[in-house]
Amino acid sequence: MPTEILMPALSPTMEEGTLAKWLVKEGDTVSSGDLLAEIETDKATMEFEAVDEGTIGKILIAEGSEGVKVNTAIAVLLEDGESADDIAATPAKAPEAAPAAAGNEAAAPAVSEAPAPAPAAPVKADGGRIFASPLARRIAAQKGLDLAQITGSGPHGRIVKADVEGATATAPAAAPAPAAAAPAPVPAPSGPSADMVARMYEGREYEEIALDGMRKTIAARLSEAKQTIPHFYLRRDIKLDALLKFRSQLNKQLEARGVKLSVNDFIIKAVANALQQVPECNAVWAGDRVLQLKPSDVAVAVAIEGGLFTPVLQDADTKSLSALSTEMKDLAGRARERKLAPHEYQGGTFAVSNLGMFGIDNFDAIVNPPHAGILAVGTGLKKPVVGADGELTVATVMSVTMSVDHRVIDGALGAQLLQAIVDNLENPMVMLA
Repeated sequence: MPTEILMPALSPTMEEGTLAKWLVKEGDTVSSGDLLAEIETDKATMEFEAVDEGTIGKILIAEGSEGVKVNTAIAVLLEDGESADDIAATPAKAPEAAPAAAGNEAAAPAVSEAPAPAPAAPVKADGGRIFASPLARRIAAQKGLDLAQITGSGPHGRIVKADVEGATATAPAAAPAPAAAAPAPVPAPSGPSADMVARMYEGREYEEIALDGMRKTIAARLSEAKQTIPHFYLRRDIKLDALLKFRSQLNKQLEARGVKLSVNDFIIKAVANALQQVPECNAVWAGDRVLQLKPSDVAVAVAIEGGLFTPVLQDADTKSLSALSTEMKDLAGRARERKLAPHEYQGGTFAVSNLGMFGIDNFDAIVNPPHAGILAVGTGLKKPVVGADGELTVATVMSVTMSVDHRVIDGALGAQLLQAIVDNLENPMVMLA
């Protein structure tokens, strides 16, 4: 029986993507692990592998199609002995993303008329989706197997044909009762519609720029973060003179190794060490609980064309400054090329966003969920300061603002974390102890 190949979810947050390029054509024979297509998510372009073997009977979604929803049928796979004639009816092409032009109404979705559609994607008891190939789901349904009890051997734990062929069931699994429909959430205010905004500028010359996947995701995620996370802000000035002098000495010694430490490398290390010094802050919000992590995994905002990435430096507290510097340069370079894998920009408990190199004195950053906080870093400026002996002196001062999720970190605890960051940066040699 022909099997539908579905648009994959290549990251936990992916809801739709662009089918950038087909790497196979109709009539090609594929095996498990063969590359089928390149998929553009909101963050990167990734390769999609086959999980079953067979022949590509029909391609349903043309390459270059945008806004293809996860679990939409994109091709049909034929098993041994089957031919294109076995595809009784051609499934209708999935609707593409609505046009960006203001005022266009959303078209009604086309109905797929594929023969014997694969069973709906199963879910775990907690509501999480179980990843299984259409053929595996079909065999499981025929044998009365509960996919929640089967461990997948495919990519990212996906259940494939081989996993269910040898499994047995003592009794056919009862079809789960449909979940009661949740009440529709009250929509948050979203501002004027595209039509209304366009009418405001009738007669004025402008260029309409369609949103790409990254910009749509940034808009949705940060709007959600600002509306749902109870932010509060802590501000401090940090004297950098000792750090700048120490950095200059280290860079002279590291010059032969081709390593040049930046102030940002010290900031990352200071944050990582501070999360160990105040471990209650090394945590994330998980809906109905808080997860407190042991290692310091620090995310760092990297500006790219059209958006930003937040690659994560794992175990930053245990790494040397030179190791952090090398790793950060690598992650930032691949971020700008959109070549990061999902595990390289997901996770972390705390983030750093540095706009000091752009001459920004200070700013407030938005917490990136599920992180507990983010440190917004401004530029270092020469300022008059009052010394310990009461004398007026000049020092290089950097202003920072820490945005905090009050559900995870209370005010006094946040103040302790920020004090630890300040102490680490004003006494940089301590970070090497």
